[in-house]
Amino acid sequence: MADRPLEPAPETGTIVVSGTGRVAVQPDLADLRLGVAVARPTVAAARAEAAATMEAILRAVTDAGTERRDIRTTLLSVQPRYDYRDGHAPKLTGYELANVVEVTIRDLDRVGDVVDGALGAGATSMDGLSFRLADPAPAEREARIRAMAASRASADVLAEAAGITILGVADVLEGDSPRPPTPRYKAERMALAAADAGTPVETGSMEIAVTVTVTYRAR
Repeated sequence: MADRPLEPAPETGTIVVSGTGRVAVQPDLADLRLGVAVARPTVAAARAEAAATMEAILRAVTDAGTERRDIRTTLLSVQPRYDYRDGHAPKLTGYELANVVEVTIRDLDRVGDVVDGALGAGATSMDGLSFRLADPAPAEREARIRAMAASRASADVLAEAAGITILGVADVLEGDSPRPPTPRYKAERMALAAADAGTPVETGSMEIAVTVTVTYRAR
């Protein structure tokens, strides 16, 4: 018996959709940058005063419950200072030494204490406060699951409207996750706040978001 001719395979196409999964979480860590800048006629004088002030800051931070292992130096610099007035050649007037550390605070109830202690000990800069998760993996996993579910829901609607059937997933591309919003405060505002009885700091909640672009096979 002659072989029957093979029937052509049904044509298949694709549906490409994006989905975003969002998870609201409570942060459990805070990162704070603070430092001191001192200008003096000599490097030795600037270094001595900056060192003494920084030691006082570190004592205040540790007294507020932060361990030394959670304190890292991020900037240590010495710059000459010149006087350019009156159209004369620049005249060296001294040196400015800056020392900046980043502090990780694991007890968020103590953030205000760290701020007050550091400013009271002589910190001249406090240029950033951000909150984050020590382990974001569980929240990111949940966000990915929700992103895939959102993309499938959109694909189902499109397939139904087009009168076709989704056969499976051909490709998945994960986009960059938006950075969670982080509160930031100017040093001047924090210094004024620290002059009060205590600096209130509200951590609020943060959002972990993941976006995926999924290509579905359809017929």
